[in-house]
Amino acid sequence: MKTSAKESASEAIVVPSDDLRKVISDALTANGASRPNADVQAENLVEGELRGHASHGVRRLAVLVERMRRGLIVANAEPRLEWVAPSVLRVDGNRGFGPVVAYRAIDEVVARADETGIAMAAISNSSHIGMLAPYVESIARLGQVAVLLTTSEALVHAWGGRGASVGTNPIGIGVPTSREPLVLDMSTASVSMGKIIDYAATGRPLQPGWAVDALGRPTTDAPAAVQGALSPFGGPKGYALGIALEALVGTVTATAFGTNVVGTLDTQFPATKGDLLISVSLERLGLLGMLPALTDYLDHVRDSGVSGPADVPGDRARRTREGRATTGVPIDDEVWALALKYAEGLSHD
Repeated sequence: MKTSAKESASEAIVVPSDDLRKVISDALTANGASRPNADVQAENLVEGELRGHASHGVRRLAVLVERMRRGLIVANAEPRLEWVAPSVLRVDGNRGFGPVVAYRAIDEVVARADETGIAMAAISNSSHIGMLAPYVESIARLGQVAVLLTTSEALVHAWGGRGASVGTNPIGIGVPTSREPLVLDMSTASVSMGKIIDYAATGRPLQPGWAVDALGRPTTDAPAAVQGALSPFGGPKGYALGIALEALVGTVTATAFGTNVVGTLDTQFPATKGDLLISVSLERLGLLGMLPALTDYLDHVRDSGVSGPADVPGDRARRTREGRATTGVPIDDEVWALALKYAEGLSHD
């Protein structure tokens, strides 16, 4: 296995993406996962790194492994799927890997949407699903519009409140075009807690407005922010969107709300968050003819840039992915060393 020389400025090494996949998959199989399930989970972490979001990449491996060892993730669990209405699938993940459960649901929902025009999966008792972009993009490439919502631990302070009481509650949207899909993947917080943890681990200061400390004071100190709360993006509007999404997802998936949501960042509790997937078949609804007009619209938006093309959702991540797939992925050297230990079946010191 090859890696490049260390990049002293960032304290990172550059790892080929294929090597990264293999090491993560080996680490998961060394802890009891089947190779097919390990590969799916590994691919999800690698996608986080390829798209420039280290907070959803290899840094998550240690928590995954520890949760597996404690029985909080049952890596080879078989999810239970039940169509409770013609277009509504209820999914009990049985504590399986989040990406494995999610892709099982996607297969079912996409096939059903081809028949009914629209289908939905309400997922519970499943582990963290990571970045939403790969899921909605995969659906959009099949010619369907995808909406994916998920809840998280209470990490965000209410607007006008103090302490963490609302989840980051990300939203993913994928829409096909005549070329590359439009892909939105965003949190309703200013940043993810994973990013705060990544900054704390690497000693970098936060940007103003990202978080508050335990006393509710704005802070740029990452360790203080870990003990405090994230700020909602866009002030009261981001807060309102976040709490509305939590109400929607928690109700439809019959999962927890607020501080009762646990199990994606910790190594102590079963996951209690929910995932809600909606897929719309443009072909079944006779709407594929809209794609050229949508493509022209997005090109018009790109052409409106002042000093170059403006990006639409998905453009920047796609460029980052293409570059890193060729040149390799920068990984913090300590995170990489720990991943290698896990792959060799060794415990975390």
